Amino acid sequence: MPDLEHVKFAIADKPVEELILKRWSPRAFADKPVSSADLQTIFTAGSWAASSYNEQPWRFIVGVKPSETHTKLLRALIPMNQSWAESAPVLYASFAKKTFSHNQAPNGSAVHDVGAASATISLEATALGLHTHGMAGFDKELLRASFGVPSDFDPVACWALGYLGDPANLPENFKLPEQQPRDRKPLSAFVFNDWDRAADL
Repeated sequence: MPDLEHVKFAIADKPVEELILKRWSPRAFADKPVSSADLQTIFTAGSWAASSYNEQPWRFIVGVKPSETHTKLLRALIPMNQSWAESAPVLYASFAKKTFSHNQAPNGSAVHDVGAASATISLEATALGLHTHGMAGFDKELLRASFGVPSDFDPVACWALGYLGDPANLPENFKLPEQQPRDRKPLSAFVFNDWDRAADL
């Protein structure tokens, strides 16, 4: 098996914390369970993300393989994602509470804050030698129906979590991308002083 942790290690043109450079999203997961202690640590890390009014609008449904929850989460994924995510020992879904608890007003930052918690979860998983892979390809209504999600919560994303596996076990169309280096847009493409003027940092 190629040394994917080396291949995928990000090459940034400015100094960045190593943990951030190590985080990436594999599709190949090993048949190795994730301990309850590690899962508790990972989701505790997520709870410390910033959120508007400290609402902490996130909720996560976690399924450890084999379990009915894991099966229901897998079933909600589109077939392309099912083809590789079925090997992940842990699947989870994130949800955002649409209103503030203190006054029931709409929370326009809820999805942003769930994203912040999800990023923190991914970094903690990386620190523990694990990986996550977020997915937008899933059936929101099936996910909602499968778990009786109330109308005040919206599904945001589905995730796979586990130890890195062998890309040789992936469906053919995923094998090559799994083994290629990563890159990112330059700062000039997304950091601006004005809408059409790259920032002079």
